[in-house]
Amino acid sequence: MDGQPGWQRTLYTLAFVQFVSAVGMSSIFTFLPLYVEQLGSAAGLSVELLAGLVFSAQAFAMMLAAPVWGALADRHGRKMMVLRATWGGAAIIALMGFVRSAEELVLLRALQGLITGVFSALTALVTASVPRQRAGYALGLLQVGLWGGLSAGPLFGGFIADHFGFRASFLATAALLALAGGLTWWGVQEHFVPVPRLSTRHNGFVAAWSHVLGIYGVRMTFIARFLNTLGRTMIEPFTPLLVQQLMHTSEQTATITGLLLAISAAAGTLAAVYLGQLGDRVGHRRVLMTVALIAGVLYLPIAGVTSVWQLGVLLTFTGAAAGGITPTLSALLATYTEPGEEGAVYGLESAIISAGRAVSPMIAAGLATWFGLRSIYVAVGIVFLAMALVSRRWLPAPYQRTRAPAP
Repeated sequence: MDGQPGWQRTLYTLAFVQFVSAVGMSSIFTFLPLYVEQLGSAAGLSVELLAGLVFSAQAFAMMLAAPVWGALADRHGRKMMVLRATWGGAAIIALMGFVRSAEELVLLRALQGLITGVFSALTALVTASVPRQRAGYALGLLQVGLWGGLSAGPLFGGFIADHFGFRASFLATAALLALAGGLTWWGVQEHFVPVPRLSTRHNGFVAAWSHVLGIYGVRMTFIARFLNTLGRTMIEPFTPLLVQQLMHTSEQTATITGLLLAISAAAGTLAAVYLGQLGDRVGHRRVLMTVALIAGVLYLPIAGVTSVWQLGVLLTFTGAAAGGITPTLSALLATYTEPGEEGAVYGLESAIISAGRAVSPMIAAGLATWFGLRSIYVAVGIVFLAMALVSRRWLPAPYQRTRAPAP
C-alpha cells in the first residue's frame, strides 16, 4: 500500500488529536476514587468496591465493544470511528460531572467503554493512511502524542480539580474531546474505499475476526500485546505506595510520584519515534525482542531500590524501553495483515488491551497481599522477559504472513 494522498498532513493532525484526546482521557484518572468517595453510594455499597468498579467497568465494556467498532470501521471508514469515539466520549464524560451517586458514575463509565476507543480508532486510521513501509515512524509519532498527553493530563486535571472542583474537570475533559473531534473533522481527509471481499467466508463480523485471528503472526502479536498491557498496568496503582515507603512519609508523595511518572513518560515519548523508525530499517521483530528484554531486566532491580532517585532512574529507562514496544507491536500487526483489515485488527487489539487492564489490578493486588509490594516489580520483569521469549521464538520473520503455526 503506497498510502493515501496527503498522508503526512493526516499523520501530523492525528498525532495532535492523539495528544489532545490523551490529555482529556487521563485528566480524570488521578481523582476518580476521590470523586467516588465524595458522591457516596445510593445503595450502601463500599467506597472500595465502587472505586474498583469505576475502572473495571470501563475496561470490560471496551473489551466487548472494540472489535465491533473495528469491524464497522473496515466497512464504513475509520474517520467516522474517530468522530464517534471523540464526540461520543465528550457527551458521556460531560454527563459524569452531573451524576448524583457513585452507581450512576459506574454506569456512565461502562457506557464510556462501549462508545469510546479513541486510541484504537486513531491507530486504524493512521495505519490505513500511511505507506506500509513508514508504519513504524507513523505509529511512533502517534505514540508521542499518546505519551505526551498521558504526561500532561494528570497535571491538567489536578489543576482544574483543585481550583474549580471535580465536576469542572469532567467538563474540561469533554471540551478537549470535542476539540479533538473537530480537528479530525476539519483536518483529516480520508479517501476510504472498502476493500471487496474475495470470498463470502470473510463477510460478517465473526468471519472477519476469525480471518484475522487465523493469521499466526497476529495471534502471537496479540499475546505480546496482552503481556505488555499486563506489565505496564500492574504497577500503576502501586507506584505511589512504593514512593511513600521510600520517603517514609506521605507528604509530597503525589507530587514526587507524578514527577517520576512524567519523566518516565517523557523518556518513552522520545524513544517512540526513534525506535519506530529503527524498526522500519532493521525489522520491528528485532526491536521488540531487544526492548522487551531490556525492560524485563530493568524492572527486576526495582524490587530492591532503597531511595527515590534509584526508582526514578530505573523508571526512566523502563519507560524508554516501553516507548518502543507499543508502536512496534502495532507496526507488526500492519506487517502481518492486508490493507483493508485495519479496523478489525486494531479493534481486536483494543479488546486485548482492555482485557489486560481489567485483570492486571487484581493480579497485582494479590501479589502485594501475599508476597509484599515489591514482588509486583519482580512479576512485571518476568512478564516482559516472557514477551521477549515470545518475540524470539514464535513471532514469524518480518513480512512473513503465515496461517499455520511454526514447526
